[in-house]
Amino acid sequence: MPLAASLERAVTDSAELLLAAGAVLALAFALLRNRIGGFRWPLIGAALVALGVGTALGGWAWHEKRPKTVRGSPTKEFSPTLRTDTTATKPKKHGKKPKTGRLYEEQWPTYGYDPQRTHLAQGWRRLRPPYHGLWKLKAHADIEFPPSVAYGKVYVAQQKGHFYAVNARTGRIVWTKHFERCSAASPTIADGIVYQGYMHELPCRKHEAGAAGFVIAWNARNGHEYWRVRAGSVESSPLLVGKTLYFGSWDRHLYAYRIRGKRRPLLKWTFTADDQIVAAPAHGGSMIYVATSSGSVYGVDAKTGRERWHATSFSRFGRREYFYATPTVAYGRVFIGNADGTVYAFGATSGHLLWARQVGTYVYTAAAVWRKTVFVGTWDGNFVALDARTGEPRWRFGAPASITGAPTVLAGLVYFSTCGRCGAGGLRRVKIGPRGTWALNARNGDPVWHFHDGKYSALVADGYRVFISGRNKVYALIPQLRWVKIRRAREIAKCRQLKRARKRARCLSRARRGTSSGRHGSRKAARTSKRRSQ
Repeated sequence: MPLAASLERAVTDSAELLLAAGAVLALAFALLRNRIGGFRWPLIGAALVALGVGTALGGWAWHEKRPKTVRGSPTKEFSPTLRTDTTATKPKKHGKKPKTGRLYEEQWPTYGYDPQRTHLAQGWRRLRPPYHGLWKLKAHADIEFPPSVAYGKVYVAQQKGHFYAVNARTGRIVWTKHFERCSAASPTIADGIVYQGYMHELPCRKHEAGAAGFVIAWNARNGHEYWRVRAGSVESSPLLVGKTLYFGSWDRHLYAYRIRGKRRPLLKWTFTADDQIVAAPAHGGSMIYVATSSGSVYGVDAKTGRERWHATSFSRFGRREYFYATPTVAYGRVFIGNADGTVYAFGATSGHLLWARQVGTYVYTAAAVWRKTVFVGTWDGNFVALDARTGEPRWRFGAPASITGAPTVLAGLVYFSTCGRCGAGGLRRVKIGPRGTWALNARNGDPVWHFHDGKYSALVADGYRVFISGRNKVYALIPQLRWVKIRRAREIAKCRQLKRARKRARCLSRARRGTSSGRHGSRKAARTSKRRSQ
């Protein structure tokens, strides 16, 4: 438990206890002052002291816990361009033209979709509900971070060391790996290689001192191991920019390795922070952004590893609470939520605090961005859209339970999952309720769709299907309209195989109308989800 949070509980409880004791002593003095003689003066003195100290502690607690909102400027260090990354990528050298197509593309290659961790896929406008279920993978343990998608496969890491490479079309497991270690990170995929971080050995203990982990590289096609590099416990999803791989560790270091394909990488530099690095690093321009468990955010030079700037969250009871969320780099700013319930916006170049907004009790979710709007969820069940320029709320949706994983914006909808009982027993209010996945209209927060399973992460996609992570399952879904077209095409193909012309003509007529008995709509496709009414 962080010192600031435990001190908050101690001060608040002490204030309540002293105020209650002072009230009881004052009541006893009022009732017994004529009977106790000389003891009445010590009694009233004790009552006044208890009330005075309790009031002072209560005032201190109120002062420290009050919302510390900073309204931002709509122009200061703000770029209207979503991704302001100016790093040019060198074209790959090939003796012949590179192969194209779904089996050679990296559709969702890393946590947050891109190196800036925007959690936004701007294309794929036809991926909208209602959806039809295609397949389901049982992972047999919690899936804390979302899968990645590339080369026609879905790559899934579950919490207890199992890793799956699954055919995106059929759900068939292509290859799998297992380590007796915990995993709480998404894989990163590029150039036919999968990079995955692993933590300490099972069982999963939180923030174990001296815990060791590693990052491993596999052949994306068959799972053959190329190399692994050791570090402290790695809870951070790897970040690949060009030929450099970045990841954070519990040993307080940010590592940068020069990737050499199948050969073991070379360490370029390490950066030492003030505490454990749990969240994944993000990239923007020429800098890497990383946050720590002591409430610090760093801007680090991507080439040299030197500190460019250092910013902090608000102090509470003399301490700062931790950043679990990954930074999101967009519009020339760095957006990040803190366990103190505040969303911060820092200048990506200067590190200056541009705005801060209290949105709930705890903010564990990384931010998603879309059309100058920042989306986050809280443990007390608030899903909030904030103006990226000023931090002002645009709309708010009351979820049925706590929200822990990052949202995803896709085709004008913002998806998030409710965690059920995550955070139960916390120091502040936590909303307990059902698990599930929700889709809201990103413009106004109106509910559009709901899926029965979910916990941490919301959704990833490959342009053709969407993949939802439940508590311990991964679901592949396809838009209902597309499923109807596929089913109709299959029926037409079967009809054309009939030898008799009249029978073939009747079959084609029924198939083109989408029926099996001649009556329109008599054959309805099964659905795994329903569109919510407005």
